[in-house]
Amino acid sequence: MMASNLMRFDPFGDIARAEPFHNIEDLFKDFGMFPTLRNLESQQRIRMDVSETDDAYMVKAEMPGVKKDDIKVSINGNQVSISAEVKELKEDKQNGTVVRSERYYGQQQRTFTLAQEVDDARAEAKYQDGVLELLLPKKPETGGKQIAIH
Repeated sequence: MMASNLMRFDPFGDIARAEPFHNIEDLFKDFGMFPTLRNLESQQRIRMDVSETDDAYMVKAEMPGVKKDDIKVSINGNQVSISAEVKELKEDKQNGTVVRSERYYGQQQRTFTLAQEVDDARAEAKYQDGVLELLLPKKPETGGKQIAIH
């Protein structure tokens, strides 16, 4: 029964979910002619959670193995950038001879835009156990003030 193995293809499914490129890495991983793209998996991405209250945004970003002094956070209105210098070394030795060496030196960066501007004068950052925590207070709304009618 070949019909039971058929899958329905929806060409607009990813677009409707606003994720048109969510599987792009899988596309390139399958091609043997792009071996350098397969090695990108060894580079760590900054993974984050962003939550919001009425007064602030809270960001938790995983940055394992990064030194606190190598992390930079910049805020420009409602745009936040996190960057870090990363040095990752892995070596496998057999009888004093290096059999495999995986080294990565480079810059990691993640930039995101929030719905409301951040009060950068009151922003706080803490780094502990490989997790960067940001408390980003919202700036008070400056426009659209309503006035009372007497």
